[in-house]
Amino acid sequence: MLGVALPNTVNPYYVAMRKSFEDNGASSGFDVKVAIANDSDSNQLSQVQSFISQKVCAVALNAVNSAPGVSSVKALNAAGIPVFTVNVIVDSKELQAQNATIVQYVGADQVEGGKVMGEQLLKDMGADATVFAGIVGDPDQIPTNQRDQGFTDAIKSNANAKVGPTVNSKVDPNIALQVTTEMLQGNPSMNVVFADTGPGAVGAIQAVKALNKADKVAIYGFCAADTKLEGAYKACAAQEPADYARIVVEQAKTYIGGKGVPVEILQPLKVFTAGQTPGQGEVG
Repeated sequence: MLGVALPNTVNPYYVAMRKSFEDNGASSGFDVKVAIANDSDSNQLSQVQSFISQKVCAVALNAVNSAPGVSSVKALNAAGIPVFTVNVIVDSKELQAQNATIVQYVGADQVEGGKVMGEQLLKDMGADATVFAGIVGDPDQIPTNQRDQGFTDAIKSNANAKVGPTVNSKVDPNIALQVTTEMLQGNPSMNVVFADTGPGAVGAIQAVKALNKADKVAIYGFCAADTKLEGAYKACAAQEPADYARIVVEQAKTYIGGKGVPVEILQPLKVFTAGQTPGQGEVG
């Protein structure tokens, strides 16, 4: 039995991931049990404790939040159940402080994803163009902060580029719409928005359109699901959550079978530019 702990199934990212865990798990001989936390750390910990009671042989943990996820890892360690983390990185310093360990992390190369977006921006706008960027982010998560850092570092080569405020989208398109609108209204010279999640990109696109700034603000980020790159939306980096789930299933089966697995598997991201549309399951 393989336990799979996911934050929600509102985000298309997790819809794709869940289906892949169920399909690939079944084909690999696992009885897959999926628990959805509805974005609650306490719900997720309770669900992990239920997995322990059910005596699952391994758990794939996509933590709701990086730091609270340590509690789930520690509980599984105490029960002798191997933990494979996916997508959201569980805080390594907190893991060490609590003497908790994971078998493996699988996810996108987050820093590289932000970096390629910064490089694409400079390619599109010019290596010495005036850039004032705002970030529609998720500051509570390690992966999104890594994306922001990759983007920020990439545009540093341009002395005329600067990054201004970061607003918290909470990975919710409605909140992203609100905070992006407020950020752009408060910073009239801002000409770039970097959205570090797919739902954040959805809200940013809506905000720029509502403010009639499509010719003044360029949007770069992680891909909004099933959204064509046009108008203000210039480029995006796509993750492949179904593929990450497939890899976790394969790695868990290998580990349970008594063989070693690498502590980390980072997958490259796909890049889409103006006129293109990410395919099914290619999301931010």
